[in-house]
Parts: sequence; C-alpha cells; structure tokens
Amino acid sequence: MQHIENARLSSGLKQRHVTMMSLGGVIGAGLFLGAGIAISNAGPAAIIAYALTGALVALVMRMLGEMAVAMPDSGSFSTYADQAIGHWAGFSIGWLYWWFWVLVIPIEATAAAAILNTWMPAVPTWVFALGITSLLTISNLLPVKNYGEFEFWLSMLKVIAIVAFLGLGAAAIMGWLPFSSVSGVSKLVSNGGFMPHGVGAIFSAMLATMFCFVGTEIITIAAAESDDPKAQIVKATNSVIWRILLFYLGSVFIISSLVAWDDPLIRSHGAYHRTLELIGLPNARLMIDVLILVAVASALNSALYTASRMVFSLASRGDAPRLLTRTDARGTPRLAVLASTAVGFLMVFANYFLPEYVFSFLLSTTGGIGLLVYLVIAVSQLRMRAKFRAKGVALPIRMWLYPWLTWAVIVFICGILLTMIWREEQRCEMLTTGALAVGVVAAALIHQWLRGRRVGQGARSAGAAARAA
Repeated sequence: MQHIENARLSSGLKQRHVTMMSLGGVIGAGLFLGAGIAISNAGPAAIIAYALTGALVALVMRMLGEMAVAMPDSGSFSTYADQAIGHWAGFSIGWLYWWFWVLVIPIEATAAAAILNTWMPAVPTWVFALGITSLLTISNLLPVKNYGEFEFWLSMLKVIAIVAFLGLGAAAIMGWLPFSSVSGVSKLVSNGGFMPHGVGAIFSAMLATMFCFVGTEIITIAAAESDDPKAQIVKATNSVIWRILLFYLGSVFIISSLVAWDDPLIRSHGAYHRTLELIGLPNARLMIDVLILVAVASALNSALYTASRMVFSLASRGDAPRLLTRTDARGTPRLAVLASTAVGFLMVFANYFLPEYVFSFLLSTTGGIGLLVYLVIAVSQLRMRAKFRAKGVALPIRMWLYPWLTWAVIVFICGILLTMIWREEQRCEMLTTGALAVGVVAAALIHQWLRGRRVGQGARSAGAAARAA
C-alpha cells in the first residue's frame, strides 16, 4: 500500500473506455424495465415525458461538464458543492450519493439473480446474487483499466443491441418486414389518442422516468482516471443530447408506434419484449433477458466503482476515515472498494434474509437522491461560474443562457420535489429521503464544528509553544 499522503488514483482508463462508457452509460436496466410502465400510464405521450426528462438531464450534464472540465475530480459534484456551497453540502451530497449506489448493488444483484434462476431453477437466487456481487467486486479490485475494459464490452453490447432494436423497429414501421404482424405509426393516435390520460399522466410518467437517467453523471467521475480527462468530459457532455434522443426517445417512439399502449402484455412482458414478439422475432424473451442481464451487470459494476470513488474522495477531504484514501501500487483504492462492497453485501443479505419491509424502508430512503444531486449540481454551477471568472479559468464548455437557464432548472427541480411530496404514492419515499438528508446534513454540521474545534485547538497549542520558545 502507498502511504496515505501519497495516495492517488491511476489514470488507466483509455479513450475508447471512456467513450464507450459515455455511450452505454445512459442505457440502464431502467430503460428496459420501465418503458412499458411509462407507456401504459401515459400512453404514447410517454414520448413527451422522456423528452422533458431528457432535456433536464442534458441541462444538468451541461452544468456539471462546465465544472468538471475546469476541475476534473473523482468526487465530481460533491467536490464542487464543497467549494461552491460549503463543506456541509459536499459532505452531505457525497454521502447521500454513496448510499444511493450502495443500495443499487442488492437491487441489481437480485434482478440478475432472478434471470439466472429462470435458467437454472435448482440454484437459489441468493447464491446467484452473492456470486455476481463477488465477481464484480474482484473486477473493481483490479487496476482501473480492467474495470474500463469490462465496462467497455458491456457498454458495447448494450449499444449494439439498442441500435439493432432501433433498426428492426424502423424496418417494421416502414413495412419492410414481411413476417411482422405490425407496421406503421397508427397506434400513436389510436385507442384514445396520443394523450389518453391527459397532461397529468405525462407528469406522472416523467417522475417515473426520472430515475432511469440517474447514473449519466458517472462519466465525470470516471473521466478523472483517464489520460486526458478534460477532452473526455467535453466529448461526453457534447454528445449527451443525441445519446438521449437516439436511445431513449428513439426506443419509446418505436415501441409506442408498434404496440398499443393499453396492451396488457406491455407491462407483464416488458415493452421491448412485447415489441419483438409483435414483430415476429423468435426467442424474443431470451434475447431481452440476456440484454437485461448485461445492463444489470453493467449497472452493478458501475455501482461498485462509483461508490468506491465517492467514498475515496470524501476520505481525501477528511469527511471519511483517512484509511480509505490508501491505494495500491497500481492506483486502485482497494479499501474504498472493499468498504463499499461490504455494505453492499450486507444489503444483499438484508434483501433476502430480513423481513421485506426492512429493505423496502431502506430502499425508500433513496427515492429523491437523484433529484437532490441534480439540484446541488445546478446551485454549484451557479456559484462556481463567478469563481472561475474571477480566476480567469478557461471554460471549453459553458452552460447555455447563464444564469437564467440554471435558475429555471433549479425552480423546476424544486417543483418536482414538492410535487412528489404532494402525491400520495410518492410521499413516503420523499419523506424518508428528506429525513435521511436532514440527518446527513446534521452529521455534516457536527463534523464541521468538530474539525474547526480541532484546528482551533491546534492553532492555540502552536501559539503557546511559540511563545514559550
């Protein structure tokens, strides 16, 4: 192990790693599992919900990219919040984000285990979940280039699969597939029209789709370990709009065109599976299961990586045990990986062996963390722009229509949070998330007070020693 003061992360991620991660990073399991729910709730107007959510994410990524290209850091928005808003903000959002990804570990492990269990029913799901988590832990303990290589191929598979789906769907719409039982775009306006449940359903679908996009910001964390972080961040930020347009809006448009929104199988089978069934593709279920398994493995791999880098950054700022800043000779923060994984393993066991309501309660505490992260990014960018200007820092990426568009994003996110509290079906998770956030902020303030007190005592001791000399 390197000495703590000399600990630093490696720069082992190659350009192709970061590029493919930025492409595949927006394709999560939530896209495959959540699209059917959004479409059945809002009808074809789910396209608008995805467009609005995608626009919000693109704006937030623009703000984050502006800060990240000026100061690449593995702590990303947590570090920027520390500098722009205050120590309590960086501490709080960093630990909340770490908690979010630690809880993603058992969710994704369970989803992968459920698919594998259908193929091998004799093996209990918890064995699969434990095995998958262990395997990906080993991947994260290796040098970061190994993580990048693993994620590169997972992301490539996801991108190829989505592009193939888009091509097949477009061919079906155009009537070029003689074996397809569906064609055209008439289902966009049939069975009650484009907006069968009104405008309110669009907003409800938007709240559901919001969490499919969480994780887009990981690229700014990973880029800090690349050879040329600034160039990678610029490239990823500039391409986020077309990635969302292609992968999300393109997919939802094709599904809504070919599958009736009130088709009962769009929920039970999943939107992608049902679309391929109607097109007439054999073994559609197997192909979608494999694709979801790849997406889940990628999400679990990224969860372990992101949690470890965030806690490493917190430790380097004195907000977590300094032991977690240790890296091995190849620049891998093994203790940070193991600490995050240990909590993840506990959550996996909790999901299987504790009463169901225990894990459900823990899961509910993450309900609004993604939106809190977006809000902190927006407020940080609002303040950091003035700091950059004062220091004469060049900004290859700038937020559009600053500060008006930044303020619009802040107001919009606050409106979403208030709406979630007002809506009965989301009130519980927002209240539990709020309670967790208040607790973490209180811990941050206490930590800041104790650190200030230690610094003051140290200064007084040094002064007394100087006077005595």
